[in-house]
Amino acid sequence: MIAAMDMEIEPAGVADFHQVLTDHPRYWGERDLRSLHLRALVQEFGSTCLVARAEDGIRGYVFGFVTPDGTGYVHLIATRQDSRGIGLGRRLYTAFAEAAARHGAQRLKAITSVGNSGSIAFHRSLGFEAKIVDDYDGPGVAMAVFHRELPFAVTGL
Repeated sequence: MIAAMDMEIEPAGVADFHQVLTDHPRYWGERDLRSLHLRALVQEFGSTCLVARAEDGIRGYVFGFVTPDGTGYVHLIATRQDSRGIGLGRRLYTAFAEAAARHGAQRLKAITSVGNSGSIAFHRSLGFEAKIVDDYDGPGVAMAVFHRELPFAVTGL
């Protein structure tokens, strides 16, 4: 198994975006989240859309941006199924937080579905506070909304 430290984290390009979509099941399994992958994020917010690259391709990625009010919003974060449990998600979040801070972010935000217990546990382990917000994604669609202040420092990197 490759270690998280054996990967380069760098800004994503459009070719990386297309590769992530091609390899979508390796990151998301049976869940089809391709519609959430917005090419405009990579094109317009390239410095906060990052990939973790190893010799055998993209092992993980984070797509996000900084809002005008100084929030670093993580739209998507994923690690390839063969790269889980090695701290890569933490490394990607750290790299995103550093990039977002360079663009004036003072806090981080992310969302997930209420039933995504793995994502909720992961974000809590990174020091995020979770709150269930009713109707966040439309009438009757509650979401778990995560917030945490910067700087971003987690153990176990």
